Amino acid sequence: MANPLKQLAGETALYGLSTILARVINFLFVPFYTRLLSTESYGVVTEFMAYIAVLQVVLVLGLETGCFKFANRQDTEPWKVYSDALAIVTSVSLLFLGATIVFADGIAGILGYPGYSSCIMYIGGILACDSITAILFAKLRQEHKALKFALLKTAKILTETGANIALFFGFAPYCREVASETGQAVAALGPSDIWLLRFISPEPDFSYVIFAILLSCMVCILLFIPDLLRFRFRFDARLARQMLAYSLPLMVAALPGIVNDFLDRILFRFFDTGSQVWQSSLGIFQAGVKISVIMSLFVQMFRFAAEPFFFQRASDRNSKELYAVVMEYFTAFCGLIFIGVLLYIDVISLILGRDFREGISIVPVMLLSYMILGMLFNVSMWYKLSGKTVMAIYITLAGLAVTAAVNIVFMPVYSYHAAAWGHLASYLVMFLISILLGNRFYPIPYRWGRIVVVVIVMGAVCVLASVLERAFFGGVSFDEPWRMAGKLAVNTVLIVMYLVFAYFFVHRKNRTSLA
Repeated sequence: MANPLKQLAGETALYGLSTILARVINFLFVPFYTRLLSTESYGVVTEFMAYIAVLQVVLVLGLETGCFKFANRQDTEPWKVYSDALAIVTSVSLLFLGATIVFADGIAGILGYPGYSSCIMYIGGILACDSITAILFAKLRQEHKALKFALLKTAKILTETGANIALFFGFAPYCREVASETGQAVAALGPSDIWLLRFISPEPDFSYVIFAILLSCMVCILLFIPDLLRFRFRFDARLARQMLAYSLPLMVAALPGIVNDFLDRILFRFFDTGSQVWQSSLGIFQAGVKISVIMSLFVQMFRFAAEPFFFQRASDRNSKELYAVVMEYFTAFCGLIFIGVLLYIDVISLILGRDFREGISIVPVMLLSYMILGMLFNVSMWYKLSGKTVMAIYITLAGLAVTAAVNIVFMPVYSYHAAAWGHLASYLVMFLISILLGNRFYPIPYRWGRIVVVVIVMGAVCVLASVLERAFFGGVSFDEPWRMAGKLAVNTVLIVMYLVFAYFFVHRKNRTSLA
């Protein structure tokens, strides 16, 4: 039993290498974006990213999870599963790309960005490339090639980073230099002056970010060419129908889930009426979300490794007991992240510019939201393992209804705070519903008493840190370095105390019970 847990932990770490790098680089670019782009341009980037996230779920058709399910069946050869999935997703993605090219002008006009039809085409290209490579990355996960997965993801991330640096710090200054030499305004430059202006504008705007992402997606496709050349292609219509019957409900279920994550970004435009500039509120909200990225990062790392792990262990005699143990370890580690971020928030907040630091107020809510989201992933495995994937639709629709209601009712008054609490309320409702249905259809012996104790201790450490701060370090700032150092030292001791608790309460007890 210990070896499977070690395998899961090891693969989680490897998958996390690229995920951590992507999130860190994305975060490091926030100060640059907020200085080099106008508020409106940064808002457009955020809006487009929401559309990309939602549409990618549609184009992959839930076949990532479907591949794991069918590739582990005794009567199915894995290569046939991935051949069918790749054929289906490639066909759908190319059709979508063609539609974005044909209707680019109309779509740009509807969205209120006339003259930026090229960005609509870029988004079509991004989605097509990402959807196709999603199946190829799923194959790597199925084969436990976590290192190769991480290396390819890292290459994609570094390409996007390099493209951003080249465009913002190389191309944009070069345009200004050419404009100065020719006596033109920068905005008046065209393709006859610099050929790259066929694709992006001479002045930095949101098209730079979108174009950089497109380049990275194209490089990722190129890196997969050796795998594609070795790929065995044969379309099995019967198998394809079975996979789609299993996967499409997952896609439909995932759609409200991903909309849940990004709906608030869209609703700011319509319901953040209490703010003078809704883009500013959205930017502050994003800053708070970025600080909370450590928790969502771990959840994503865990999901990459845990999904194939759970399917491959489903036939083991003690699989359900193993799933229950995984939940306890997961909760304890999330507790460590929650405590670590909040107790070092004074240091972490310095990453943000002064205009964004008021977003720190939503960090505890977002950390707890992402923690519950990860726990939801654990307790929702029952409908994937039992084949009752249709139930996922009802669970996620309930969560989406909560998100929409909280934001529509409270955002006009509480702005981005409503968005944060909307996430927490939505994930909590889905979590509770999934527990109730799981107990009925696929009971797993989670020891909820122990999990509740871990959460209570997590909260108690944070409350104790707050009490000690008010009693001994009230109002301390970095203008008083010795007092700040004392506060951080006390908080470090509290974190160590939590680690000792987690070691004896979770690790030692589970090690004994599994011996």
